[in-house]
Amino acid sequence: MNDVLPVPAYLYIDLQWFAAEDEGRTEEASEYKLEKARKEGRVAKSAELNSAFVMLLCVVLLIVFAPSMLKECAAIFRFYFSRCASSSVNDPAIARAFYYFFLRLVLPIGIIGIVGGVAGNIIQNRSFIFTTKTIEPKFQKIVPNFVQYFRNTLFSLRGLFNVAKSLGKVFVISILAFMLLKRDVPILMLEIQNGSIGMAIRRIGVMSAEILIMASVVFLIIAIPDYFVQRHEFMEQMKMTKQEVKEEYKELEGDSETKNRLQQAQRAILQQNMPQAVRESDVVITNPTHFAVALKYDAAAGYEAPRVTAKGEDEVAFSMRRIAEENGVPVVENRPVARGLYANTDVGDIIPEEYFRIIADIYAHVMNLHKRL
Repeated sequence: MNDVLPVPAYLYIDLQWFAAEDEGRTEEASEYKLEKARKEGRVAKSAELNSAFVMLLCVVLLIVFAPSMLKECAAIFRFYFSRCASSSVNDPAIARAFYYFFLRLVLPIGIIGIVGGVAGNIIQNRSFIFTTKTIEPKFQKIVPNFVQYFRNTLFSLRGLFNVAKSLGKVFVISILAFMLLKRDVPILMLEIQNGSIGMAIRRIGVMSAEILIMASVVFLIIAIPDYFVQRHEFMEQMKMTKQEVKEEYKELEGDSETKNRLQQAQRAILQQNMPQAVRESDVVITNPTHFAVALKYDAAAGYEAPRVTAKGEDEVAFSMRRIAEENGVPVVENRPVARGLYANTDVGDIIPEEYFRIIADIYAHVMNLHKRL
């Protein structure tokens, strides 16, 4: 009795179709990735919510302007019926009149539909997004992956949710429409039997408006959870692997090794320009022989404090001292300051805040020397 009944091939469903597509994506999407997707037009939004919002606005517009629209329709019928037997039926003015009446009827609904669609997107996205990325031609859009499509449509939670939404709409609207018809149809039949055609037409209009409003409200109510489902699905799709997080960090912050190499190259270039930097410095602070640090304060360039223009030890420090003396740059011996600046700063750095007071005293001493000279 351990035999297993064979399953027909057409009934076989690969259980992997129900598995998550993005295995290994355990990290929440970063703000950078979400913003990048946003600029490309890939955001969490519900087409159902947008459609329901537009439908509700259009239905409200139809109900509010129904009397004036009926008058427009009556005017169109009178205009054409009064001319259908005349010789002027081929007059171009007849066509222009039709376009005029047509625009007056359709244009308000079209404008409301466009405004509602844009407003719905703005509400969902919390801002206006304009991008041409989503309409760029792509081969996979021209030749779609039908296997992927049917997998997502029929054999996924998304497909089951969409089926449930559709069945829910049909079920709820059918019940509401049945209750409405059960209430109003007997009255409508009595009005027709009594010859109250005008009342019957008015009642049909009211029934139609009620059904449209109920359908719009039902669509909107069902679309609200759809938005949260779409948002959850979008955030799941945007999740990242640990490797992607590392790569993004490198992209934003830069590879630390590369940054260090670039900084070392920049310092080497600055050191190559050491003689010129010493000549242009305000002061050279020495150890007196082992270390030397050249400083320059350039307020016009926007520096808030003196910065290190050159530094060196041993033979380089001796050369800096010699160049400074030959070019009239003051040389101040201060062992703690020279050692501290050499150890804690690089060429191009602003001096640390803890040295502000002592460096200010050194600059004051240098200025006094200049005044005496």
